[in-house]
Amino acid sequence: MILQDSEFGEVVVRKNALARGVRFSVSTSGRLQMSVPKYTSSFLAKRFLAQNREMVRAKLPIKDPSLQRARDAKKKILMKKAKEYLPYRLEYWAKRYGYRYDKVRLSHANTRWGSCSSSGTISLNIGLMQVPEVLRDYVILHELAHLHHMDHSAEFWDEVGEHDPRYKNHRAKLKQFSPGV
Repeated sequence: MILQDSEFGEVVVRKNALARGVRFSVSTSGRLQMSVPKYTSSFLAKRFLAQNREMVRAKLPIKDPSLQRARDAKKKILMKKAKEYLPYRLEYWAKRYGYRYDKVRLSHANTRWGSCSSSGTISLNIGLMQVPEVLRDYVILHELAHLHHMDHSAEFWDEVGEHDPRYKNHRAKLKQFSPGV
């Protein structure tokens, strides 16, 4: 459930069957989150927020609601661009080097550019749309190499190097960017 608050903007209320009380935290988007017992009504959640406003203000780093909206808009734009670009680029490199993956998933993780599961699902971060194309390709080739090596062994890096001889340079440049949106 989402509550609209004049000071905190959108407040995400998560109902938890195991919760015995109310807990406040900040989501990765900077929104205030409340974890409440499963049967808590929106009326009670609003009342609890009002009663604890001073404590929340003093202890939690809540972002300005206008920044939350700007981040949401940016995420929406990046997701649209990523859907149009990343699956096709992944398919291009997979065909070129003979890789077979099961499916592609787009994410907006704050700490990872991509991942590859043992079942063959490759996840790519929409934040890749904010980095130069050569770095996007490095991440894609990195994840494709994980289809053969699920670790970062010498054999894995040899395979990455076969497809991207400048991977060490690309890897270092990628560290100048953040995957978070």
